[in-house]
Amino acid sequence: MLIPRSKKQQGQGMTEYIVILALVVVSAIGVYSLLGKTVRNQVAGVAKEIAGQSAQQDINDARTAAQSASTTANRDYGLNNYDDSNRR
Repeated sequence: MLIPRSKKQQGQGMTEYIVILALVVVSAIGVYSLLGKTVRNQVAGVAKEIAGQSAQQDINDARTAAQSASTTANRDYGLNNYDDSNRR
């Protein structure tokens, strides 16, 4: 015998889904902000190579962006320097 779920239980399931979705979106935004420039330069390089053009500048730009992302990722962050990146 199936017991029907109440509207309160259905609402709780939807709320949990929204919270998980919000966490995934925030994580995706963080990853894209860290690696977005690198990925864009690499895709641009691939597109140029497919078109038969040299992609050396895009490869160099991707390398520079990757090094910048690595430097940013290796910094120690805390409450004392949380807003420093927005002041530059």
